Amino acid sequence: MGTLGKAREAPRKPHGCRAAPKARLEGKPSSSPLPSHPSLAQITQFRMMVSLGHLAKGASLDDLIDSCVQSFDADGNLCRSNQLLQVMLTMHRILISSAELLQKVITLYKDALAKNSPGLCLKICYFVRYWITEFWIMFKMDASLARTMEEFQELVKANGQELHCRLIDTTQINARDWSRKLTQRIKSNTSKKRKVSLLFDHLEPEELSEHLTYLEFKSFRRISFSDYQNYLVNSCVKENPTMERSIALCNGISQWVQLMVLSRPTPQLRAEVFIKFIQVAQKLHQLQNFNTLMAVIGGLCHSSISRLKETSSHVPHEINKVLGEMTELLSSCRNYDNYRRAYGECTHFKIPILGVHLKDLISLYEAMPDYLEEGKVNVHKLLALYNHINELVQLQEVAPPLEANKDLVHLLTLSLDLYYTEDEIYELSYAREPRNHKAPPLTPSKPPVVVDWASGVSPKPDPKTISKHVQRMVDSVFKNYDHDQDGYISQEEFEKIAASFPFSFCVMDKDREGLISREEITAYFMRASSIYSKLGLGFPHSFQETTYLKPTFCDNCAGFLWGVIKQGYRCKDCGMNCHKQCKDLVVFECKKRAKNSTAPTENSTSVGPASSLCSLGAKDLLHGNKYPESR
Repeated sequence: MGTLGKAREAPRKPHGCRAAPKARLEGKPSSSPLPSHPSLAQITQFRMMVSLGHLAKGASLDDLIDSCVQSFDADGNLCRSNQLLQVMLTMHRILISSAELLQKVITLYKDALAKNSPGLCLKICYFVRYWITEFWIMFKMDASLARTMEEFQELVKANGQELHCRLIDTTQINARDWSRKLTQRIKSNTSKKRKVSLLFDHLEPEELSEHLTYLEFKSFRRISFSDYQNYLVNSCVKENPTMERSIALCNGISQWVQLMVLSRPTPQLRAEVFIKFIQVAQKLHQLQNFNTLMAVIGGLCHSSISRLKETSSHVPHEINKVLGEMTELLSSCRNYDNYRRAYGECTHFKIPILGVHLKDLISLYEAMPDYLEEGKVNVHKLLALYNHINELVQLQEVAPPLEANKDLVHLLTLSLDLYYTEDEIYELSYAREPRNHKAPPLTPSKPPVVVDWASGVSPKPDPKTISKHVQRMVDSVFKNYDHDQDGYISQEEFEKIAASFPFSFCVMDKDREGLISREEITAYFMRASSIYSKLGLGFPHSFQETTYLKPTFCDNCAGFLWGVIKQGYRCKDCGMNCHKQCKDLVVFECKKRAKNSTAPTENSTSVGPASSLCSLGAKDLLHGNKYPESR
């Protein structure tokens, strides 16, 4: 979260109220002149400032609330623009909590009762109804606001106003399917009956880019006004599931790109995957999906990939030229000036780089004071923040120009949900191309990634979600590869499918030689160590092939470990010993030892990786290559 921390330390020089991307191209002093014509967002903001009248220069919180209440006539219709209502109800939390705002409304209602003003009481209830109707998620997610609302309902009920009680009734939140917009998904294409290949090597760059964009847009459109508001108040994405999931997806794509390159055993094959992802990046650029473009380019520019000199020697010059152009486009120089210019020129469907725009939000939030002289609320700031957020929310209404195949969606969903540490990825990188001490040191370069602004964010789905993803993936596999519908697919096809995932585990005992059953492939996906680690389970063992110098028995089946060398496998964390055929059947949790615990005395020779990246689909890592002891 380092980038956010830096954003908090931004100079308090006002950035102005420009909310459109074009206007922000020159947000910092530069040689580029200001646009000669105002942008649409600037015009919209100017009109909103005019419509607010004297309030635009600043007003007390009570005046703002009263103005919102007076926006309704005696029949509950809006008698003036709803702009102030929208700004107030979406942005009030940077000033006070929602519960405190409602408490002020309750006080106003009590005063109206004391003054015998039924008309004002009715308008207050209309205002609260508008709040419930338009921003129901606040009442569903904010426990303090819900409790305060119950107090208000008791007050209204005690005064016997049946109409008022109906207006502020919150049971409708659960009675109606109000959450539909939040969980609404773009539909995948189900009209095409053709079967598709789920093999990474067979997927065209256009297919990959469209389906990555489909997943990105699904995640992006779930981020609501309330999520952006919570982000401003907390200055982080913690306890903000939709935003956290969006960031985790971006980080997951970046890691998946690295792992898919590293999964290939030879420089030539790794270069082919590298080239393919460059082509994917070009398609993403055409789709105006800048967020996923940043993730893909960030993965290709990561030092675990850029250090692969043998691999890069097989990459054509024109591909490196495209990478350079993409890197320049996404460069953080001059506050992402190139990206902002390109983004501002895009029309219709587009997905912004979320990290850049969240940083802008924080900078704007810090640059402008909450209050002006005499304790007046800075309405100008509320309006600027509202316009900035509203611009992002409006992008969710533009449908993407693509169709998605649900089988490929299931493949990517499960592939991108896997999480590995930087150390594990580096271990694999150095296993592929060990350090050459004769080679000159690499020139340090900073990749143009924003994905590391929240690098600690990783998906934390519950067991039901994991099970659902796995089951959908298994259904897709058998629909496309079980040609005779006997409930089995071939071992060869299964291994090809497994290469689409950045992990590989041995299959459990086969019911039929050379064939994989539905139960076995389900167990394969569910045993992924990274999935278990995300669920907080301690199950996965880190087995290494071992030579035992003393008679040793298998801790799983109690059988003797026969042989002269490499008789079995030992978990480097808990010391469990087992046969090769037993290590994938172990049902005991891995109880990791403390560093000062007594280790086994027999010597061992590790021939496999020391991390959960067992093979990443590459058999040579399972059977012979040893990771270097250090980077």
